[in-house]
Amino acid sequence: MLFLYSLISSATTLNTGAPQGCVLSPLLFTLLTHDCAAMHSSNHIIKFTDDTTVVGLISKNDESAYREEVQRLTSWCKNNKLSLNVEKTKEMVVDFRRAQSDHSPLNIDGSNVKIVKSTKFLGVHLVEDLTWSLNTSSITRKAQQCLYFLRRLRKAHLPPTILTIFYRGTIESILSSCITAWFGNCTVSDRKTLQRIVRTAEKIIGVSLPSIMDLYSTRCICKANSIVDDPTHPSHTLFTLLPSGKRYRSVRTHTTRLLNSFFPQAIRCLNRDLN
Repeated sequence: MLFLYSLISSATTLNTGAPQGCVLSPLLFTLLTHDCAAMHSSNHIIKFTDDTTVVGLISKNDESAYREEVQRLTSWCKNNKLSLNVEKTKEMVVDFRRAQSDHSPLNIDGSNVKIVKSTKFLGVHLVEDLTWSLNTSSITRKAQQCLYFLRRLRKAHLPPTILTIFYRGTIESILSSCITAWFGNCTVSDRKTLQRIVRTAEKIIGVSLPSIMDLYSTRCICKANSIVDDPTHPSHTLFTLLPSGKRYRSVRTHTTRLLNSFFPQAIRCLNRDLN
C-alpha cells in the first residue's frame, strides 16, 4: 500500500519486490535510498538501480572527504543488508595536473579497489583523459551492425518511409545516445566516422537524413530548453538572460575542453536561435 499526498493505493502482497515494469518502482527506489546521500559538498552519489557511483572533487591533495564518503557508503550498504561486490568495483582518476603523483587505491573491507583507465557508465565509455575515441568506436560498431538489417529490409523492397522509421529507431538512436555529453569534444576524425554511417544509410534508403551535427544541435537545444523551463534543475542557474533579455549569458571557460562541453555549447545554440 502506498500513500502519496491524499491518495491511497490498493493493497498488494509481494514477496519478490516490485514487479518488473511497475510504475511505482522508481518511486519506491527513491524512497528506499533517500538516506544514501553525499555527506560532503565536494562529493556526489549517483544512484541507478544496482550501479552506484561516487564522484569526488579532490583539491589540494586532500582525499579525506572522498575516502570518508566511500567508507560511509560501504557502511550504509551493510546496514541495509546490501552486498557490495569489491571485485566489480572500479575507480578511475581524472588528473590533469602537470606534476602527477601515484594514487593509492581505495580499500573496502580489506580489499583494494582496482584503478582503471576507462570505464563504462550507463552505456557511455569514459576515459581518464576525457577523450571520446573509445566511446565513438563502440557506437560505430553498434551502428554498423544495424546497417546490415537496413540492407536486408531494402532487399525486401520495403518503402523508404518504413526504412526511415527503422533507421531512426535503431541507427539514429545509437548515434545520438548521450550525444550532448560527448560529441562536443570529439575529434574531427571521429565525427567523420560517424557521418559516414549516416551517408551510408542515406544511400541505402535513398532519402536525405539529418547529419550528425544537426542531431547534436537539436538535442542540445531540446535539453537546454528543458533545463530553462525547470527551475528545480541543478543547472538552471547557468542559463541566465543578459539585461537585454535577448541572449543568454555565456559560460566563462579557460580550457577548450570546457568550451566544447555541453553547457557552453547549449548556450551558443540557444543564442543562435534567438538571433
